[in-house]
Amino acid sequence: MPWAVMPRPVSENNLMTRSPVIAAIVPCYNEELAVAQVVTDLKRAVPGIDVYVYDNNSTDATAEVAAAAGAIVRREALKGKGNVVRRAFADVDADIYVMIDGDDTYDAAALPEMIRVLREGPYDHVLGVRNQKTETAYRPGHELGNRGFNWLVGNIFGAQVSDMLSGYRVMSRRFVKSFPAASREFEIETELTVHVMSIRVPQTEVPVGFKDRPPGSESKLRTYHDGFRILALIGQLIRHERPLLFYGIIGALLMLVGVLLGIPLVVEFVQTGLVPRFPTAILATGFGIAAALAWTIGLVLDGVLRERREISRLMYLQYAPPA
Repeated sequence: MPWAVMPRPVSENNLMTRSPVIAAIVPCYNEELAVAQVVTDLKRAVPGIDVYVYDNNSTDATAEVAAAAGAIVRREALKGKGNVVRRAFADVDADIYVMIDGDDTYDAAALPEMIRVLREGPYDHVLGVRNQKTETAYRPGHELGNRGFNWLVGNIFGAQVSDMLSGYRVMSRRFVKSFPAASREFEIETELTVHVMSIRVPQTEVPVGFKDRPPGSESKLRTYHDGFRILALIGQLIRHERPLLFYGIIGALLMLVGVLLGIPLVVEFVQTGLVPRFPTAILATGFGIAAALAWTIGLVLDGVLRERREISRLMYLQYAPPA
């Protein structure tokens, strides 16, 4: 049964005595063929929901079509989905946030169930895991790439995820307001997933339908370009969120090179009492010093990370839970 909500200002004082304010964030770039259906389906699934369509420099009639369908249309000049989400999370006030793409590929009918799970959990993040309704819903290579990223991120950050690149999520206010949103483009889903793991908020997954785009519309994803950007972001997140691991590996590699260079010199010194290859000895010593510096940097940044996570956690705890 859909949740009936009435849009009204968010207030912590009356949060427990009123219906929740639910806002859907719909990033759009040239989606005039699909956006009206997305807005209509969201409003049908959750009566009273506020649907915010963020037009990201579209060259077609996306904004006009969305407004005609009943959406609140806003514009973001900085190109990229990450920029849109950062702006929307900063500007929109709600108790529950929905993020969904404007290409009409996700099943909006699953939204009431996702909201129910969020509130009754209570969870702070519900991920819509895509189940293909058609064999062509995923572009070639995307499903395999998604599985690879799921495995990589799950093993590095210690929490398994089934569909980290899904653009369909339901989130609590306290999760959204503690999310820094540094990504610019399609890496935003990866950053959201890692943020869930980083501050260890309660989260779960709900299967949702996933279908082809409407005929005539074109995907904005660039398989290799966006894949490499996501991979680069994962590398950056490892450096920021797992500094001991990142700099520990670098230090171990440097130390290994130093040891390999130094062992013949030590053996020769033990046998003859001489060190005939001073440049090699200096180089080996340099690698050892660099390894020690890398480990020191990892330890210092791990302390910074702990403080940063504590600040994020305190920001998170400033807001009431979604239930």
